[in-house]
Amino acid sequence: MSSHYGVLVETMVSVLLLLTILYCVRLNKQLRLLKADEQSLRATISELVTATEIADRAISGLKMTMQQGEQALSERLERGEILSAELDLHLTAGNQLLARLIRIAGVSRPPGESPAIQNANAVAAAAQAFADRTRSRLSGQAA
Repeated sequence: MSSHYGVLVETMVSVLLLLTILYCVRLNKQLRLLKADEQSLRATISELVTATEIADRAISGLKMTMQQGEQALSERLERGEILSAELDLHLTAGNQLLARLIRIAGVSRPPGESPAIQNANAVAAAAQAFADRTRSRLSGQAA
C-alpha cells in the first residue's frame, strides 16, 4: 500500500507541476500582451505630446496675430475718431458759411419744405444771387 501512496503523491505532484507550467504559460502570454500595450501606450503618449506642442505653437501664433489685429484696429479707430471730429468741424463751418450766404442773398425758406430741400434751394438761390452780382459788376466794368 505504501507504494500506492507514493505513486499517488507523485501523480498529484506531477498534476500540480503541469498546472503550474500551464499557469506560467498563460501568465507569459498576458505579460507579452501587456508589454505590447505598453509600447502602444507609449506611442500614443508621444503622439499626444507632439500634438500638444503643435497646438501650443498655434495658440501662440493666434495670440500674436490677435494682438497685431487689435493694435491695427485701435489705430484705425483713433484715426476714424480724428477724422470724424474734423468732419464735424468742417460740417459746422459749412453750415455757418451757408447761413451767411443765405443772409447775404436775402433768401428765406418757404415753410412747407424739408430742411434738405430748403438747404439745397438756399444754396441755389445764394449761388444765383452771387452770379447775378458778379455779372452786374462785370457789365459795369465793361461799360
